[in-house]
Amino acid sequence: MAERLRTVFGHLGRHSHDIRSAPTASLDVGAEKFLYTLDSPSCLTYEQRKFYEDNGYLVIKDLVSPEKLERYRQRFGEICQRKVQVPGLLIMRDVAIAKSEFVPGERAITKIQDFAYDDVLFEYCCLPEVLKYVENFTGPNIRAMHTMLINKPPDAGKKTSRHPMHQDLHYFPFRPADRIVCAWTAMQQVNRVNGCLVVVPGSHKGELLAHEYPKWEGGVNKMYHGIQNYDPSQPRVHLPMEAGDTVFFHPLLIHGSGMNRTTGFRKSISCHYASADCHYIDVSDTTQSVIADEVKELVQRKLGAGTGGEKIDLSFADVWQLRSRAVKGTGKLNE
Repeated sequence: MAERLRTVFGHLGRHSHDIRSAPTASLDVGAEKFLYTLDSPSCLTYEQRKFYEDNGYLVIKDLVSPEKLERYRQRFGEICQRKVQVPGLLIMRDVAIAKSEFVPGERAITKIQDFAYDDVLFEYCCLPEVLKYVENFTGPNIRAMHTMLINKPPDAGKKTSRHPMHQDLHYFPFRPADRIVCAWTAMQQVNRVNGCLVVVPGSHKGELLAHEYPKWEGGVNKMYHGIQNYDPSQPRVHLPMEAGDTVFFHPLLIHGSGMNRTTGFRKSISCHYASADCHYIDVSDTTQSVIADEVKELVQRKLGAGTGGEKIDLSFADVWQLRSRAVKGTGKLNE
């Protein structure tokens, strides 16, 4: 078993760093105290920092070029057509599509996760124009922790293309939360018709809430957990975006997306980054234990049995080490 794990980590995590502990930064700028952004190096204006501090998200217009987005779109097509095989990649379907007759090519795939070991798609995580903003939230030692290309499908009438309101920190066993940020880039125009992101401004200042699968009549997609007893009366903001626009948001920000009411697929690409100076925590006996068990079971099925036929025992932290990859800076290599 140990040898198999070493082999897996060798193939997928050659450049992985251990995530180590570090305090959350709290910096004063004049009379202001900034908790969620760093003072240096900074490409953010005072107004941008203040907006993120208050709201937990920040949209940067026209950040990623059309040429780069087209390159990622073409790679997604190659993956869907099985022209390329990516180690560790997770391919997902909408529950409504999965229960219907076979749908070929891209129309069968609603999301790919963990593309960190695909050299083409991982380029997005390393774009200088993206990282110069990421560094304002994580600091200079940066890891790509979670990668996704979302191909939000036209709703099949079951409302399954929705994503329940949730907090991304629910899925993450590393802290501090303030040194984690998501970069989410629209690959085409997104709006309320095709299911743009919707956020609850200021919710990043709260606590991690308990999540569960919503009890939707049409079914819920795998791992689409939502906040228990979510109050829909909370003030929400929809984020319509043009291709190349990128929103950076805090992992405690409550957000989700509505149905795709068009006949086309809505594409976006994203990466959750964390400081390489973060640390792992034990989520046993917490509200995160259910998702931890679900994720570990999925990864164990993908890895198969050990050399002696025994079940490979991975911790939640082990899983995230497999999924992540160093982007910038230095850290301690796995031993």
